[in-house]
Amino acid sequence: MRKYISYYIRNFDYPLFFVYVFLCLFGLVMIYSSSMMVAIVNGKEPDYYYKKQLFNLVVAFFTFVLGAFFPYKYYSRKKIMMFMVGLIITLMFWLLLFGTGEAETGSRSWINLFGIMSFQPSELAKLIIILYFAGAFYNKSLKTPMVDLHPNHIIYPIIVWIAIIFFVANETDIGAVLIISGIAIAVVAASGIRIRTFFKFFAELALFGGAIIGILALFKRDSIFTENRIGRIKAFLNPFEYEQGSGLQVIRGYMAIGSGGLEGVGLGQSVQKLGYLPEPQTDFIMAVIAEELGLLGVIIVLGGLGFIVFKGILIALLTKDPLARMISAGIASWIAIQTFTNLGGLSGLIPLTGVTLPFISYGGSSILVLSFAMGILINVSMYEKLEKRKLRGTQ
Repeated sequence: MRKYISYYIRNFDYPLFFVYVFLCLFGLVMIYSSSMMVAIVNGKEPDYYYKKQLFNLVVAFFTFVLGAFFPYKYYSRKKIMMFMVGLIITLMFWLLLFGTGEAETGSRSWINLFGIMSFQPSELAKLIIILYFAGAFYNKSLKTPMVDLHPNHIIYPIIVWIAIIFFVANETDIGAVLIISGIAIAVVAASGIRIRTFFKFFAELALFGGAIIGILALFKRDSIFTENRIGRIKAFLNPFEYEQGSGLQVIRGYMAIGSGGLEGVGLGQSVQKLGYLPEPQTDFIMAVIAEELGLLGVIIVLGGLGFIVFKGILIALLTKDPLARMISAGIASWIAIQTFTNLGGLSGLIPLTGVTLPFISYGGSSILVLSFAMGILINVSMYEKLEKRKLRGTQ
């Protein structure tokens, strides 16, 4: 046991861990700063969201430890893969029957966990897609070389992806649909299959995904094409034309960013969070960071997120283990895609989708699952370091 622990201590990825912890704590501070007025308006204590996120972080630390010390190779075991798929499908059915959501957006994405907290299954689905796809491709590669794989050889991942996309699209959570699809494509791209096979696989995902969304759009037209979503598209095309309506949030975000300058107006001194910017502790928390801490604050956040993405890609490029490569690439792509989606909506590059900023925005589901994913990434990094030490003859 002592030898086992010493292996972990010597091979633990401390830079990755410290950046993860820093982002979580930085996010906690900014949630406290950005959410006080929202809490008061909602009839709660000023530090309500801060306390809830602090609780989320405490729980998330245990999920991180679990991910860090549970060997990543076990995720390719068929029983664990079946458990993951069974868990997410069960949660999705539970959501379908007893889920709650927001009338404003038309989404129904949360389930209540024993009155303690609300949980968003689509967040867990992002991680399960990574682990299941990686495990399925890895197991297939043990029998058939990756370059010889055909989409028909890996039909089960496609079926699982279709099922998850159906349930998430049924929630009308379009942002999650796009992120999950992007993650699946990234894992397949990292698998080592032929480019021609990859494009065939991509075409199948696009065909099935388009069909699912088309069918749901036909039968759930009122739920998908809500006034709020149509307004977001209009605001994306020309926010200033809808300044008093759907474009207000985007314009207020611009004002927050523009007034921050290089050093910002000071921590806690944001004006836009005082009722002008709806829900500033979630989707638009970067606008508050830009206003209070300026360009320097934005660079710090993007630097931390960029480091995690870079480290994940670096592990994927250097490892000789296909399973490690796909898991690392999947987690890195998840954080990169979600960060782009959040900042793209804030900056007007894409329509707003209601996607949170990883590790920074308020939200229990997001930080719990992301922490578990970070633990897995660190576990992969530790095993890679251990393998290198073995090759050098120093453990």
